[in-house]
Amino acid sequence: MTLEIKSKLLEKLKKVKGPNLEGNIVDLNLISEIQLDSKKAIFSIAVPAEKAESLEPLRAAAEQVAKSVDGIESALVILTAEKADKELTDNQQAVRPSPSSEEMGAVPPPMANAAGNPTQQLGLPPGIKSIVAISSGKGGVGKSTTSVNIALALQAKGLKVGILDADIYGPSLPRLLGISGRPTQVTGRIIKPLDGFGIKVISMGFLVDEETPMIWRGPMVISAITQMLREVQWGEIDMLIVDMPPGTGDVQLTLAQQVPLAGAVIVSTPQDLALIDARKGLNMFRQVEVPVLGIIENMSYFICPHCGDKHAIFGHGGAEEEAERIGVPFLGGVPLHQDIRSNSDAGTPIIISDPEGEHAKTYSQITDNILGRIKEEEEMINRPSIVIE
Repeated sequence: MTLEIKSKLLEKLKKVKGPNLEGNIVDLNLISEIQLDSKKAIFSIAVPAEKAESLEPLRAAAEQVAKSVDGIESALVILTAEKADKELTDNQQAVRPSPSSEEMGAVPPPMANAAGNPTQQLGLPPGIKSIVAISSGKGGVGKSTTSVNIALALQAKGLKVGILDADIYGPSLPRLLGISGRPTQVTGRIIKPLDGFGIKVISMGFLVDEETPMIWRGPMVISAITQMLREVQWGEIDMLIVDMPPGTGDVQLTLAQQVPLAGAVIVSTPQDLALIDARKGLNMFRQVEVPVLGIIENMSYFICPHCGDKHAIFGHGGAEEEAERIGVPFLGGVPLHQDIRSNSDAGTPIIISDPEGEHAKTYSQITDNILGRIKEEEEMINRPSIVIE
């Protein structure tokens, strides 16, 4: 049935003319792989970079066509743009993934906007006072669990909080917060975030099935992150927590180069392999001039429930030693404990399920340390310089 709907959609999209009003967007190979989630279609259209800003009507037309297909009730259509190669015509652009920082050997220069000019920071989205990125060098270190509990700890301290799940390829916030459903459209392209324990939440996981693979090229990822950041009705938010994907790729650079971040927090486990990757993430944020607020050591130790002995399953203190070595604060260590894991899987984070417990207190202290570091960074920025003539 899915293949039949995709086939019908592609046939109808042939009615949408290409950027030069010649041919159609299907035959010109401008359409990405179509994702179908329930009755929602998601795809992108590759267009010439220099014309992208003027091609909103093309995007809107494709969206309307998609919604006219039987079996599709809504659509998310994204324009992606790359600079044209000299030998290619406007209607035959080569769509290639953006190279990663590892491939380039260093952090690339500022990204280009649709007109091909360097991207300037656009400032914070309306209503959001500050943004903190929670990042990790590699997957599997408990970054998303940490992000959720920090967001809830901030809320417990009286702040208005939002959380953006920027892990496009493996969104986990819907499960961690026990949320299901779809964001509703407010006006135009603006959508309303969902609510998780009083926190405003947006995630690609609300738009696609949990088991649907996200096979997106670099420009599509950049566009999706920008939309989730700026086309959401966040309202008044004291702090937006961004749960980053692991690594040092397009998402990290998009966020760092588009909005002024209050800082980044690095989550790592104690073993050397995780710390090597954590260093890469830390150095990336430094190169794009984002304050590194500190390092959290997750799965720091395990306390046997029977004998009470502490066991360093992944080693212990590695992140703290690394923080001291490279000159960034150590924000705290979180133990490896079944209650944290089981409550995360159940969609009831430990801050919610046991707010007076030791683990909740650990997250609360780490959150205090983060807030303290943000204040320090703000004071450094506002500190008058002393000039000796």
